[in-house]
Amino acid sequence: MTVEAAYAQVERLTRREARNFAYGIRVLPRDKRRAISAVYAFARRVDDLADGELPSAEKRERLHELRRALDEPPGDAMFVALADARSRFGIPDAPLHDLVAGGLQDTEQDRYADFAELHGYCRRVAGAVGVACVAVYGSDDVERAETLGVALQLINIIRDVREDWELGRVYLPRDELAAYGVTEDDVEAGRAGPQWQALMAFQASRARAYLDEGLELLGSLDSRSAACVSTFAGLYRATLDRIEARGFDVFEGSLRLSPLTKLRIVGAGLLR
Repeated sequence: MTVEAAYAQVERLTRREARNFAYGIRVLPRDKRRAISAVYAFARRVDDLADGELPSAEKRERLHELRRALDEPPGDAMFVALADARSRFGIPDAPLHDLVAGGLQDTEQDRYADFAELHGYCRRVAGAVGVACVAVYGSDDVERAETLGVALQLINIIRDVREDWELGRVYLPRDELAAYGVTEDDVEAGRAGPQWQALMAFQASRARAYLDEGLELLGSLDSRSAACVSTFAGLYRATLDRIEARGFDVFEGSLRLSPLTKLRIVGAGLLR
């Protein structure tokens, strides 16, 4: 497969599957947009394996195969595009291996004792995406890129409580559930009462703090990369604001932003 055909496939995948990511990368130059799409396609491959219906042992074997393939890439589109992106932009090996480690963790762990434990997971599954992408953007501010990735994952966790429950997972730390008097029975029943709202307001406050810190990355980016990052961060912030406005009831109804709202945020990113 040619590199051009491989990039075309990962870009189609990103446009089709990415909720917010695809809107942000529209503002990038073509070479950077294609490289980010290759990173997304790899992260998506990991997620699809970890969240799929295969037995856990088979999931782990396939994830280990995916990790080994980073060293000797096969000829499928995702790996062809990713290999070219790694060569062009110096995307380091470590965050790609961390992504696989995060997928493996999802096959082995479905509860988190405290935030320190959850933070380690978020660094692997989302902070690693930030670290991989910052090489494409052309910045060496790895720490803030990782922090921004963690922030977006924390918002995902708030948004996807119901979806994660159906996969048998609860990412909200157990000690925080207990501190606010929320039980897993409440999560299963979708009870969005005062205790739940207080717990989730705390989660939202922490996510916003990480988001604000991560967005200090913008100062090290060129204008189009900064517009990209501020766009998808704005989309996540808008999602969190919408969840809060609904009293943190994430159990019923769609929480997706409308295309018009997304386009307005893209425009704001370009004008910043």
